[in-house]
Amino acid sequence: MLTIVKEQLSSLSATPLYLQLADMIRNQIRDGGIRTGEALPSERELSDAVGISRVTVRRAIETLLREGLLSRRHGSGTYIAPRIEQPAALLAGFSADMRNRGLMPGSHWLDRSAGLPTPDEAMTLALSIDQPVLRFARVRMADGEPLAIERAVVPAQFLGSVDDVQDSLYAALDLREARPVRGLQRLQASLATAAEARLLSVPVGAAILRIERRGFLANGMPVEFTRSAYRGDRYDFITEVRELRQEPGRQP
Repeated sequence: MLTIVKEQLSSLSATPLYLQLADMIRNQIRDGGIRTGEALPSERELSDAVGISRVTVRRAIETLLREGLLSRRHGSGTYIAPRIEQPAALLAGFSADMRNRGLMPGSHWLDRSAGLPTPDEAMTLALSIDQPVLRFARVRMADGEPLAIERAVVPAQFLGSVDDVQDSLYAALDLREARPVRGLQRLQASLATAAEARLLSVPVGAAILRIERRGFLANGMPVEFTRSAYRGDRYDFITEVRELRQEPGRQP
């Protein structure tokens, strides 16, 4: 449980009060005094306990949100944030991955539509500009918490209609024997835009991991082109590294 000692904050210190409060909370998280998943007291409760303004408390909390130590759930409160370690080399659907972690996957749909590909999509998916595609855009959630914004494009030939995809895109493709077996991913660090911050319940400018993925069938045909924005405060993408062995007879 979070323990706040009013006397530990000093208005005479050169360090602003909101940073002093952030330090107190940060230290208790790192020392194990507050456990992962535990709810933080409300801004009003913290303000009353410490004797500082709610504006100061809010600045301290926003500092820790940007650091990824806290996460905010819409309508529920602020919690000590566990981090999700995701193997970067694993080609797995979001829904299956969350269920394997004991979490309930969910989605907030932003768009499900059919249309013609953009030049970029046509080139990436090896399509002509008159071959239709299906688009799926949604916020991906686990236990009601938004974790990622996902925008997927699939050639229409691999699905009957946009209504085929309910919970899992990969499950829908699997039913038509069109699930990707190989993929290429590009990861890029970025900052959340105002629109992304609203959808993911993070501050504007919070750390974001942008992932561009292309999925392929066994015969090499592209079947998926997905761009996602993952919360950097909740995700660590893990990659196995191996020693590069020198071929016999070659100089290093």
